[in-house]
Amino acid sequence: MVKYSEFEFRTQPWFEASWFDRSNFKGFSHFIPMKTIVIHCFDPRASEIPKAVADHFGDEVYPGENILDEHGNRIGNTRTLFVVSNAGGRALSALQSVATMDYLFQVQKVVVVHHSFCGATAFLPETLVADFHDHHHADISKMFEHDSLAITDYEKSIRHDVELLRASPAVPKHIKLYGFFFEMNSGKLTEVVRDVPA
Repeated sequence: MVKYSEFEFRTQPWFEASWFDRSNFKGFSHFIPMKTIVIHCFDPRASEIPKAVADHFGDEVYPGENILDEHGNRIGNTRTLFVVSNAGGRALSALQSVATMDYLFQVQKVVVVHHSFCGATAFLPETLVADFHDHHHADISKMFEHDSLAITDYEKSIRHDVELLRASPAVPKHIKLYGFFFEMNSGKLTEVVRDVPA
């Protein structure tokens, strides 16, 4: 037996592989009604971003509560908003999560939020590439898209990330996309771009 396999869905006696046949799969929404992904920076000073987004839309639940079965097992949650955190809150780093979450939950919205005084505004893409080369003797220049390595202009970076999401095959065309700026000292959330399919 593989270590920890007892905690996998597919090893449970009640699990049916046919659930994950795409023609039958309805997602996990009946356990966790997730419908929105928020991509933001992992800076702990900006930890209020998911709640600010939930409050902005008004029909989101965050952080939500666990739902327990009669044995006290966590079988669900009331949260509707899923968080993807990464350096600078960049969309490029979140693409795999968007594809996975759409498969599991049939996502309706993806929201990109960049915040004030982000560390990603302290350097240029070239600086990061050169520093990595100098300190680690590795060339990362071809590994990452140039415009996703830093934030040189908030509005441009937010627009870039929403456009990157819309152009990606990992993001279904029906998903509504939003880009916001969050001023972390005031808590103000400002919509910068909206891309909502007709």
